[in-house]
Amino acid sequence: MNDIKILETDRLTLRHLTVEDAEFIVTLLNEPDWIKYIGDRGIRTVKDAKKYIKEGPMTMYEEHGIGLYLVELKESAQPIGLCGLLHRDFLKDVDLGFALLSKYWGKGYAFEAAQGTLMYGAEMLGYSRIVGFTSLDNEKSANLLQKLGMKDEGTIKYTSTSEDVRLFAIDYQKKD
Repeated sequence: MNDIKILETDRLTLRHLTVEDAEFIVTLLNEPDWIKYIGDRGIRTVKDAKKYIKEGPMTMYEEHGIGLYLVELKESAQPIGLCGLLHRDFLKDVDLGFALLSKYWGKGYAFEAAQGTLMYGAEMLGYSRIVGFTSLDNEKSANLLQKLGMKDEGTIKYTSTSEDVRLFAIDYQKKD
């Protein structure tokens, strides 16, 4: 299951995470905005990151066929973030998740990865509706979801924290 490529865009490759990506995961999950908007996962060591990858993304690939994928620059294979589709117990639809290292912000990579992931979900996996959610104060992510064509559907409760989050959704027409 090593390095299963999910999709390519003009500048990016999205592939399954493996335990070999643990050092990158430590860096990403300790970025200030990850901790502020997504939450502190307590991942401080490579050992912690390997456990996170196995119990999170790798388990989701096996159980649901989807998950968070490593986003790499196509030319250099440099990891820059995560993007993917998630199955969450409190949502009836799959959820688009994304996060990039802050030094790669403002270059269109998050949009490119997320747009590719939405197309993959709709065209290859047949999802007719994909949602995304953000914390109430995460304007950057909310703006990206809207730029992707997602509509603001108001707030819902995020079950693990009971906090309100903004829900966005995009509906795709079934193709005959």
